[in-house]
Amino acid sequence: MDYQVLLYYYYNDIEDPDAFAAEHLELCRSMNLKGRILVAGEGINGTVSGTVEDTEQYMAYMKQHPLFEGIVFKIDEAEGHAFRKMHVRPRPELVNLSLEEDVNPHEITGEYVEPADFLEQMQDDNTVVLDARNTYEYDVGHFRGAIRPDVETFRDLPEWVEENREMLEGKRILTYCTGGIRCEKFSGWLKREGFDDVGQLHGGIATYGKDPVAKGQNWDGMMYVFDERLTVPVNQVEHNIVGKDHFDGTPCERYINCANPDCNDQILASEENEAKHLGGCSIECTKHPRNRYIAENNLSAEYVDAQIRMLEEEAFAK
Repeated sequence: MDYQVLLYYYYNDIEDPDAFAAEHLELCRSMNLKGRILVAGEGINGTVSGTVEDTEQYMAYMKQHPLFEGIVFKIDEAEGHAFRKMHVRPRPELVNLSLEEDVNPHEITGEYVEPADFLEQMQDDNTVVLDARNTYEYDVGHFRGAIRPDVETFRDLPEWVEENREMLEGKRILTYCTGGIRCEKFSGWLKREGFDDVGQLHGGIATYGKDPVAKGQNWDGMMYVFDERLTVPVNQVEHNIVGKDHFDGTPCERYINCANPDCNDQILASEENEAKHLGGCSIECTKHPRNRYIAENNLSAEYVDAQIRMLEEEAFAK
């Protein structure tokens, strides 16, 4: 394929994140890249896409930069750009746990566990595997038997842990996330809170799926990614669908955004159910006056009214 998608992060002190972000945006544009990069005083976190030539040039630049010595890129082949635009934005922090005292991964973090060892350690009865991502990421794919914290955002994880502390105490805790950046802080926070035996999947799911030994085994479903692909495969040996259609519960791995711009929730839905519900996640969202699906598909008022009546009759019948 002619294009690549790069996923990376690097924790290091950046003196002026605003100035760095502005300069880095111009650099990326000069290399014809598209993507989303966050810059903070604690480092950089990004996903970009471009031709093989352009992405190779970008990786070479970053690897020789004095701030990012040793940076590691996760690379996916692609048929084209995975983003529509190029954004580089300064932020107070790369990932937000909403802590009074933030975690510095250079000072405290969980033990790095390589993919092959992670696969082996998951089988131990005294080990709990804890997903450090959001519920919508878990729902489309996760490690078999992993705990699904009921959280909508990463910053909710500490509160969830405190409420469910008894299931974790005395256990070997393995954490994982997409590329590893969230686990750097989360595993460090776990150790700071008194959980001594904490490991994190080195390189995240993105690395695990390409490891020649682990081969993505013990992973079910797809991995959610933050670009226009939305999901990518992980398990090289077998593929089990775990996602369920929002409307009828049938196996599904297709994410859409609710067509109501005031809602915009991500849901799993087949093309048929998306069309049936006019892109809305509920009747209320389907009826929203600024429904994007209706506008984008140029649907007539008569057709929309008839579809809504059908949905309301089905709901009443239940």
